[in-house]
Amino acid sequence: MSEEILINVTPRETRVGVVENGMLQEVHVERASRRGYVGNVYKGRVQRVMPGMQAVFVDIGLERAAFLHASDIVRPPLAEGVEPPVGGHAPSISELVHEGQEIVVQVVKDPIGTKGARLSTHLSIPSRYLVLLPHAKTLGISARIDEEAERARLKEVLGALIGENPLGYIVRTNAEGQSAESLAFDVTYLGKVWRVVQENIAKAKVGERVYEELSLPLRSLRDMLNEDIEKVRVDSYEVFEKVVKFVHKFMPNLDDRVEHYAGERPIFDLYGAEDEIQRALKKEVPLKSGGYLIVDQTEAMTTIDVNTGGYLGSRNLEETVYRTNLEAAQAAARQLRLRNLGGIVIIDFIDMTDEEHRRQVIRMLEKGLLRDHAKTTVYPMSQLGLVEMTRKRTTESLERQLCEPCPACSGRGTLKTAETVTYEIFREITRAVRQFNAEKLLVMASPKVVGRILEEESTAVAELEEFISKSIRFQAEEHYSQEQFDVVLL
Repeated sequence: MSEEILINVTPRETRVGVVENGMLQEVHVERASRRGYVGNVYKGRVQRVMPGMQAVFVDIGLERAAFLHASDIVRPPLAEGVEPPVGGHAPSISELVHEGQEIVVQVVKDPIGTKGARLSTHLSIPSRYLVLLPHAKTLGISARIDEEAERARLKEVLGALIGENPLGYIVRTNAEGQSAESLAFDVTYLGKVWRVVQENIAKAKVGERVYEELSLPLRSLRDMLNEDIEKVRVDSYEVFEKVVKFVHKFMPNLDDRVEHYAGERPIFDLYGAEDEIQRALKKEVPLKSGGYLIVDQTEAMTTIDVNTGGYLGSRNLEETVYRTNLEAAQAAARQLRLRNLGGIVIIDFIDMTDEEHRRQVIRMLEKGLLRDHAKTTVYPMSQLGLVEMTRKRTTESLERQLCEPCPACSGRGTLKTAETVTYEIFREITRAVRQFNAEKLLVMASPKVVGRILEEESTAVAELEEFISKSIRFQAEEHYSQEQFDVVLL
């Protein structure tokens, strides 16, 4: 399988696309306006100690001083032979830090409104499968990895890799099932990162950043670049140089995979990636057979409905349904990745009577999900042809990142018909003349609604004018949405 990573950079937005066999499979978006500080490490200076709050304000070079609570400060190790305090009494903030002290901190919460950032001295640096804890000599396994045999295997593998290493590690959920080689790569990578951070701390001044959570291009390469990737194409020379340095430093064996794209066509026009993104924002997904999927994302879950459409098949109904479902399973797996849909997913396949056909459809779905970087769990097909599955939610879906609720329908996805709005106007007119005195009325509404009233409802309007003993004038307003109208008393 050929696989490429496309990196498109503009001043305010960066996009990363993953292409497999000439088809866009994943797209990630990062906008400059939404980049926060979480994960960044700074050398700061304690500005003010507040014993009553057991906290301090720290200058880290941002607009507002950041907040550090005593519970987020690494406790100094006890000297040999010294007993811990009786009753577990925690030292006060004044015992831990003092005004003017230089301190290395990590942002755990971005500034919000008038509040500064929230800090911690418990540093953590993530990689693809691990999290490095420089100040904690511990080896933890994510609680979401619940199989005891797998937890024991991971602990044994990591224990052998880190040996007497004084640093701590947490094994992330997506390390489940990974080889010792993959984990060894991450241990080496994190060791290199931590050495660089230590060098930066030694020479940094107060307010300087000593570690920055990677930008989208570098984060994507950290998490996705491997021997299977044939090419990484970057259309910005400035970012290309950063990518080359990053890969050379941490993945030198993959140096030759990175290239600067200087073609005349926009990089996302390669493989039709731009068109695929636009199609991924639509509900309907056409299948080659003539069938189609309907993808509907809601707050609670995502549903995918499979339809045969114009596909009639060449043998019998069961065969037609089976072929459509096989193609739909493959397409559904791709759409989940492309649209970055997470949480609960329900796929409504067309009913099949043959048990073997049902098993094959599930296998096709699972096969399509094998290359998904997000953790997925697929459950057996129900008697109704429904497949329940979950996909780990990492970031907002593509639709939520690129779109906003429709102002006309407030995100409902439907509009009241012109007929419905017409009768609402008639009711509002009746209500208004009962409450207020007026010689005549002016109704302003969308052109479609006004057109319907003056044509199909002209008789009803005449009857209404006679009933209320007042004349009604209708005025079309181009900027009104279909549901919007105003009844003005003149």
